This record gives sequence, structure tokens and C-alpha cells, in this order.
Amino acid sequence: MTHGTKTLLCFGFGYTARALAPQLIAQGWRVIGTTRDANEAVPVEGVELMSWPGAEVPLTGVTHILLSIAPDVEGDPVLRVLGEAIAALPRLEWVGYLSTTAVYGDHDGAWVDEATPVTPASPRGDWRASAERAWQALPGLPLHIFRLAGIYGPGRGPFAKLMAGKARRIVKPGQVFSRIHVDDIAQVLRASMARPSPGAIYNVCDDEPAPPQDVLGYAAELLGLPVPAEVPFDEAGMSPMARSFYGENKRVRNDRIKDELGVSLLYPDYQSGLRAVLAAEDMDRFVPPADPPGV
Repeated sequence: MTHGTKTLLCFGFGYTARALAPQLIAQGWRVIGTTRDANEAVPVEGVELMSWPGAEVPLTGVTHILLSIAPDVEGDPVLRVLGEAIAALPRLEWVGYLSTTAVYGDHDGAWVDEATPVTPASPRGDWRASAERAWQALPGLPLHIFRLAGIYGPGRGPFAKLMAGKARRIVKPGQVFSRIHVDDIAQVLRASMARPSPGAIYNVCDDEPAPPQDVLGYAAELLGLPVPAEVPFDEAGMSPMARSFYGENKRVRNDRIKDELGVSLLYPDYQSGLRAVLAAEDMDRFVPPADPPGV
């Protein structure tokens, strides 16, 4: 490895890191990713996967760090074990922390931006807000916080559930969610790496917050399937975790990623994003039943 090689260390080599890593490797980067069990992880060409906690993390030469392991009631696991060592890295140019728009809590459908006070309304929002503050408290760290909306993309869309007949259009009047395609997260991260601004916070979402039942209905139309019947929220029998998502209703602004990072979203709305997911999953060849139920 030459001294000029950029090296990204991903703590938690998950869905977002898998979208980002091939783009950086194509530009000559070295990418290291941690996973709970490297022996069971699906390999990604060019990525050095390692088990963590477990093996010793190779910090020497690391220039960029992506933090995507969720915090728990005890805080951020990476910060607990390696915070001081990370802060002392001599060549560190950029640290990205993947947080969530859940830190804003509930705003009854109103718009929020990065200046909106952090007022989480759920335990996971509390833990994320605490983790943000803990990372911010490390002196000299070139930290960038990315508050992600609901993530979707290939393998994480509504199509499989619709095809299996398991999708439900749960309706809570006035409820909207913001969302973001994983490829747009990757381009936001790359744009931030290209122009670091330590201390910056970015909302990462598309332009069109929308009711979840509209998104599911559009996905059904793309597949040529009947739009599932609406299920009132109070009758849906959802898990406590699923219900907690509906306890937060807000529209998230994304001006900063455009104005400060120059990002032009690949998928500015769920319609364009779902069409791309459908093409990527090769489900456009799906042939619906000739006489689907209810028609």
C-alpha cells in the first residue's frame, strides 16, 4: 500500500457500505469492512472483510471511517472500544456517522431540517441522538453526521412482499415518511468525502415525503398486481417496533446535500426509485396471474 492510498474502514459492512464500496474500489481505494462473522458474510470483490468484535481492527493508514453499527442502551460500541484510538489517527481525513431522522422525533407532519432541535420520541431515536453527541465530543475528529430517512433499494423494496401476497397498505390519516434510495446515500457520502466539512450534519432523503400506502400502491401497479386493500392503522395488529415508526410524522428537508455538496439525486421521488429497484431486481419479467383475485 502506497502512502497516498485512501483507505476506508467501514464499521458494520452492511447495506449502505455494500453500495458505496465498489465505487471507491474502482477509484483505487482500499476498503476494509467489519462484520459480526466474516466467515459467514457474503464477500464483495476487493473488500477486506474481518470479524469485529473479535479480530484486531487494522487502523494503520486509515484515512476515512464509516460508522454504521447501531448504538444500544449502553451507547455506541465502536466509540466505547476504539474511540480514543480513532481520534488519534494521524492521517484521518473524514469520519461519517450514519444516524437517522428519528432523532427529530414527531412533528405532526411539519417540515424539519438540520437546524431543527433534536427531540427523539423513541428509544432508538434516543440512542442515536446520544451516539451523535458522544462522537461530537471527541476533540479534533473530522466528523460528519448523516441523518438517513427510510432506506430502500435492490433487495429492500416492497416487490417481494407484494408478489408473495403479504404486503399490507396500512393507513394512518395524515402520516407521511421520508425515504432514500441506497445509491443516493452512496453518492452523498462520496460527495462529502470529496469536500470534507468537519462538524457538518446532513439530512439524507429524497424530495417527496409520501404516505406509505401510496408507495405500496405504486409498487403494485408496477408489477401489474391488484393494489392491496387499505388496513386502518388501529386495526393492523403491528409489532411495537413497527408501531413506533408510525409515532413519528414529519417531512424532512434535504437542501443542504444539494447546496453544500452539489448532489443531484438519482431518485428524487419514490416513483423513480421504485422503477430502478424493479429493474435491478429483474422483476419486470414477473407475469401476474391472468385473472387476479378481486378483479
